[in-house]
Amino acid sequence: MNDYRTIEVSRAGGTTRITLARPDIRNAFDEVLIAELTAALSTVAGDAGARVVVLTGKGKAFCAGADLAWMGKMKDYTYDENLADSLALAKLMRTLFDLPIPTIAAVNGPAIGGGNGLVAACDIAIAAESAVFSLSEVKLGLVPACIGPYVIRRIGERVARELFLTGRRIGAARAAEIGLVNEAVPDDRLAGRVEEWVRDLASSGPEALRICKELISRTPGMDLDEAGRFTAEMIARLRIGREAQEGIAAFFGKRKPRWAE
Repeated sequence: MNDYRTIEVSRAGGTTRITLARPDIRNAFDEVLIAELTAALSTVAGDAGARVVVLTGKGKAFCAGADLAWMGKMKDYTYDENLADSLALAKLMRTLFDLPIPTIAAVNGPAIGGGNGLVAACDIAIAAESAVFSLSEVKLGLVPACIGPYVIRRIGERVARELFLTGRRIGAARAAEIGLVNEAVPDDRLAGRVEEWVRDLASSGPEALRICKELISRTPGMDLDEAGRFTAEMIARLRIGREAQEGIAAFFGKRKPRWAE
């Protein structure tokens, strides 16, 4: 499955593992990695057998944000060239956030700058205790722009103000405390804990998980009347659908549903 230069993609059962593979520069992204990761995620989105995506980094880092050599080129770009680059990054974040199957960030090391966007755009994030996090863009006269909406959704405005404005570096325990990651675990437990989450997610109905993500994404922007109608129609459709019929039959038959066998 790996026809890429900057990422590695593998599949085991229903789990697709995407690894940022530029360990010599701590998996920093440039225009090639952005394009390849967007393409890989789009491919997984169209794969009916895909159940979970795990995103991680190769080597000792998760993602160090933007490649400095790439940033050096961008300072000489025109506004239109910079806009095209930025829109590509925005598309990557939206593709990851909107992926119709669950995503897990396995944060194996530092997540700096834009790397935090990848963490925040995933559904679940598990960090090694040695991982550190920093939204340090302001130290370069920049801001965490394209990743901002996802990080703010994840940690809230109050904490975002603290981290965006100071560029302060925090550890994994603090990242778990503020909700940037779900858990911080000992480094030697990271792989095992991620697999536990994979098994938990894979035991649920694939269509139900897709609809759950839509529910979480869409209902906060609705008023209560609109949300009431939207959710009532949603559950009515699901109840008569094949997956729910199988799930209910399996429950009463005291067996596993077919998708969890």
